Amino acid sequence: MVKKKRVRLIAEMARKIRAYRELKNRPTESQRYALDYETMTRPFTGKTLPVLAWEDVRRESRLFTLLASMRMFGVGRIFTRKSWLEEHIEPCYWKITKVKVDYTAENMDHGKAWGVMTFKGKAEDAEREVENAMYHDWRLLPKHEEADFTRFQAVPEPPIRYVIYPPLLRAMILAQKGLSATEEPMLPLRRDILLSKEYFRNQDQERQRQRQAGEGTPV
Repeated sequence: MVKKKRVRLIAEMARKIRAYRELKNRPTESQRYALDYETMTRPFTGKTLPVLAWEDVRRESRLFTLLASMRMFGVGRIFTRKSWLEEHIEPCYWKITKVKVDYTAENMDHGKAWGVMTFKGKAEDAEREVENAMYHDWRLLPKHEEADFTRFQAVPEPPIRYVIYPPLLRAMILAQKGLSATEEPMLPLRRDILLSKEYFRNQDQERQRQRQAGEGTPV
């Protein structure tokens, strides 16, 4: 006979109350990224900004500083960054599609934004959260310059070059795959993996799954 599961109403209510309190006490965007411009320190963490960023902090604007002064918080407008303009010839920009404002901020100049990113002339397929919105290097693209800035004709990519593996690594690959001497393994000189936060997060999750699977295997 299957034992009936005991319903613990008080424990479940206590769990929901703890979760609600954690959510309520979570720091807002304005608290996390508040900045003392005299000492260049974030009061919430006590960390000081890098010295090389001080000049940009005094001259440039954060993304939400620009969004807060615009109608509809800049939805549909195009924003770029000073670092992109200096480092890349190809157009790099974000087109804002959605904004979540932190209304607890004094000037409503904090929050989260989502949009479609175009990097080096290549647009992404789906929208995602705008990264580094708290950095002081964002610039609004005037409407009369949007067409010229976003116009870009991609140059065809050169063919992928291949080189021979180092001797020891080549021997290990041949031994592992059982290839004959005529089938030479080649190393492509191009990185197909984007080393983003999502990539490293997936790597950590994969290691945890493998560790759990190894611990669950009987000796």
